[in-house]
Amino acid sequence: MKAPAEAFHILYGKIRQEWKTAFLSCFLAGLLVHMPMLLADIPNHDGLDSLYFDQNMITSGRWFLTVACGFSSYYTIPWLIGLLGLLFLGITAAVVCELLEVRKRWAVILCSCLLAVFPALASTFAYVYTLDGYMLAMLLAAAAVLFTAKYRCGFLPGAVCLAFSLGIYQGYLAFAMILSVFAVWKTLDEAMAQTEKEVRRWTDILRYPAMGILGAVLYYAILQILLRLQGKTLAAYQGIDAMAGGFGGGGLVSGIIRMYRDFFSFTLRGNVLFQNVFSLTAACVLTVSAAVCVVLRIRSRKYWKNPWIFGIMILMALILPLVTNIILLISPDVNYHLLMRYQWVLYLMGAAALVSNGIPEGKGRAWMEWGALCGAAVLLFCYAVTDNIAYSNLQKRYEKTYAYCVRLLDRIEQTQGYYPGIPIAMVGVVGDEQYPPTDITLPVTGGMIGMNGDSLLYTGRNYQLFIRHYLGASLNILPPEAMEEMYYSEEYKDMDSFPGADSMRIIDGILYIKTENANR
Repeated sequence: MKAPAEAFHILYGKIRQEWKTAFLSCFLAGLLVHMPMLLADIPNHDGLDSLYFDQNMITSGRWFLTVACGFSSYYTIPWLIGLLGLLFLGITAAVVCELLEVRKRWAVILCSCLLAVFPALASTFAYVYTLDGYMLAMLLAAAAVLFTAKYRCGFLPGAVCLAFSLGIYQGYLAFAMILSVFAVWKTLDEAMAQTEKEVRRWTDILRYPAMGILGAVLYYAILQILLRLQGKTLAAYQGIDAMAGGFGGGGLVSGIIRMYRDFFSFTLRGNVLFQNVFSLTAACVLTVSAAVCVVLRIRSRKYWKNPWIFGIMILMALILPLVTNIILLISPDVNYHLLMRYQWVLYLMGAAALVSNGIPEGKGRAWMEWGALCGAAVLLFCYAVTDNIAYSNLQKRYEKTYAYCVRLLDRIEQTQGYYPGIPIAMVGVVGDEQYPPTDITLPVTGGMIGMNGDSLLYTGRNYQLFIRHYLGASLNILPPEAMEEMYYSEEYKDMDSFPGADSMRIIDGILYIKTENANR
């Protein structure tokens, strides 16, 4: 048996230099850019209800989430959760770089850093209580493709990885599918140069759909078993119950059209991939460099001499928008927010990887590499700025909410007839007539769920939890049903909105609070 120091030395020596570079680049970039969230305790509206949460979300199909988030305990500890999340993400960077066969150091660093600073991660940090689990899901999705690509029977462990990834969060299915398309492209490209191995290449390609089908079946089988054991059914939240009914409503053709439309809408006008002239120029330079590389590779390999393979490669390029938006095919009514769009970063990483290792020797090679390097580097900086603008606004949302709740709690306790534990009924929104919007970051954070806006409060439950955890007072706020009769009454309509003098009334032993706009 080896001594620990010797064993670690041997293990470390077997880790390729590119993997080490990818991990460290991603991890350190993540620390630098996302440090404001790691060092703060800033909840969003969902986070208020998750300061302690066992993450048992089996009714949303996430049967492994409770285990994935259990390593950091079920308390919201941003520093620990963030470090674990970045650890998983760093390993994911190494896996993706290995799949894309990125070998040049500049490309490894840029690809890994792009994964760490893409704005989808900033939105995930807004839901930090589940971030470590989600990053583990992404790692498992990437590992599923790596196993399939590297080993003859790797589709079997790959299917297991995919099943557990889906069991944490279904949003990373597209991540695995895009990586699979990239892997198939690589296989077909090699087949162009080695026609004698073409038959074996076709069997290699079939491993990826086999991995996907087996993974989905395993995920669904485990889900159904656990639902029966717990006596639960799938919830309607985000259309997750549509998994049991095929493609959902609207028909397959209309769903496919919607997927293409959404793909190009988000890519070109989503205000995430590029937000200003610098990021737009950088994205264009990176894209053009990759496109030129593709043209040169087609010419050097003479793809047209094998029209069948060439046609398949073109077909796979055409279905990429469908693969990217696969969640819309499964659940067409989903609220498709930025947390579910992390897979777009793979196009940027793929472009940098393509330029670094896919350009035939020639005079223009250095120019294209410089173009890809500068384009990716500028995007890195722009995304880092975007993330920190979002974090700055989230901090301000917390401060505004804190100040608002201090005033609200003081007024509640000063209301004549108030006593500790009195039933309180309220809608929960903050009126924008009494408190006009002050968020100046919307041009940047408009598409970043959890980051924009002025307040963390949307429901009476939000008020109850914020005041309890951050002001140290307990309010007996009733469920929304308590407002049903009062809400449409003339008495409620005549009340002022907070901070108006008549914004609180005690009626039949219940303290009614009106916070929304006076005219609704």
